[in-house]
Amino acid sequence: MERGNSKHGPRIDEQMSQEVSGLIQGPGTGGSRVDESRVPEPAGEDQPETTTAPAGDLRTGTPQGMSSTDVEQRSRLGRFISMSALPGDRLVLIASARENEAPDDIVAALERLPEGTEYQTVSEVWAALGHKNETTRW
Repeated sequence: MERGNSKHGPRIDEQMSQEVSGLIQGPGTGGSRVDESRVPEPAGEDQPETTTAPAGDLRTGTPQGMSSTDVEQRSRLGRFISMSALPGDRLVLIASARENEAPDDIVAALERLPEGTEYQTVSEVWAALGHKNETTRW
């Protein structure tokens, strides 16, 4: 049995398959999945930014010794410190944050770090900024 399309011909079928190949295959021959029309618009000026816990402590399973707010803030800090910056000192961390377009409050916090100390993890940076990390469960 031969399958065909009665609405258009093979040439249009080929053209249509090329138009969606980027959505199906991702980066490479067909293009990229990143399409400006697929990126959600940011919140308006009079609307709050979205968060994972908009009305309070909705998460379960936060580590002992930390609140969900602490986890969110440490995660936010870690988003702007690239893995190639660790281990690194104050200057390397600040440069990484600026390269990753960190907001001013993150850069200002990193500028408060003491000079001459090398940090291995984001948790060490978080602790050096005066915040609490999770306690050991064992």
